[in-house]
Amino acid sequence: MVKKLGILGRPNVGKSTLFNILTRTRKAVVKNLSGVTRDLLIEEAKWWGHDFEVVDTGGLTDSQDLFSKLIKEQVVNYLPIFDFLIVILDGRAGLIPEDKQVVQLAKESGVPFLVLVNKIDQFHKKDEALGEFYKLGVDLMPVSFEKYIQVDEVIEWIISHVKGDEEAKDLSGFTKLCLVGKPNVGKSSLYNNLIGHSRVLVSEKAGTTIDSVEDSFEHDGNKYVIVDTAGLRRNTKKDHLEVLSVYKSEHSIAAADIVLLLVSAIEGPTVQDARILEKILSEHKTPILIANKSDQAKTDVPAFRKKFREQVSEVFRFYPDIPIVFTSAVTGAGKIDLFNTISDTWKQLNKKIPTAKLNKFFYEAIRQAPSPVYRQRDVKFYYLTQTNQKPPSFIAFANFPDGVSPSYRRFLIKKIKAKWDWYGVPMRIFVMKK
Repeated sequence: MVKKLGILGRPNVGKSTLFNILTRTRKAVVKNLSGVTRDLLIEEAKWWGHDFEVVDTGGLTDSQDLFSKLIKEQVVNYLPIFDFLIVILDGRAGLIPEDKQVVQLAKESGVPFLVLVNKIDQFHKKDEALGEFYKLGVDLMPVSFEKYIQVDEVIEWIISHVKGDEEAKDLSGFTKLCLVGKPNVGKSSLYNNLIGHSRVLVSEKAGTTIDSVEDSFEHDGNKYVIVDTAGLRRNTKKDHLEVLSVYKSEHSIAAADIVLLLVSAIEGPTVQDARILEKILSEHKTPILIANKSDQAKTDVPAFRKKFREQVSEVFRFYPDIPIVFTSAVTGAGKIDLFNTISDTWKQLNKKIPTAKLNKFFYEAIRQAPSPVYRQRDVKFYYLTQTNQKPPSFIAFANFPDGVSPSYRRFLIKKIKAKWDWYGVPMRIFVMKK
């Protein structure tokens, strides 16, 4: 039997946004108006190969109006059918008495539940933002649905309760892949080739794939979950990307570990491809560029590939170290190279540098360039630490964080990549006051 997830919370805390993310739909109306959702919304969801149902409940309040009473009664009556719950609180509004009642309702349900504090957009200040919520006496997870912060962790928690703790541990070994690109570049053919059978309709007509399609598979002992997204088009009437099923495609990118960006090897990378890459990088995801249809090249192969790489350097100059794989989705050529590149990229994503080694390098690096100046005073750095992987993220502590420009951060990232041969993955450096 498919398990049911119930989403509880006051009005306007983000229940509908989470519902839409999980179901890859826009069935739940999202507006900054209290109590927009009046009815229970039920929709099937599938993540990482696992199916479950998501139920978006009406907003729970203390109001005595008829609608509020009916919604509360409806939610209470529905509680026994839920297998697990997510409670959402509003980090901007702070803790209010109604939040305590919602959490108490979850406790009394007798099923596992997770409490999310939403709208924590400044994640480096999460501890300060969570302060008063600790009075609830439950574990809390800070999130921002709007900026997709910690959404992957929420999905992991859900899957752990869909299939149980043992299978959740196995799921942690999956590499999550997402296929993106313009229509008719061969995403569906490559998808079918990778999973080993025809799952997606392949057509010469651009835009055959409308919805995101997902499967899990194994290759050479490694486990993968892969999503094929709808083609990303340029709108000829406006100077921006028209995204078919944009909501699903963007959230598929945000949920991935590695994004496979397909371009036509014959046409070469275009401005539209560059915009898709910018979207991938804006989600802090790691891209691999796949030059598909390479078998159609009618020229000398080394010369053809050299020219293609030159085009990449020009069009993708804002991300110069993107890995490139030449493939033919139809014949399967380049498939081994692709899996090797995915494996190498995965290792780079999960690389962790000890703080002692990092700081020895850091002190040497900052001596090689003039110190940034802030309001006629030198910026002094104290130390650097790696805080995250997937993608690698660092925090530098300094006396004047505002004095560290984006160009200086790029200088540090370039030095880090060169020192540890850490190419092919995006990096972030945050600067905080000690």
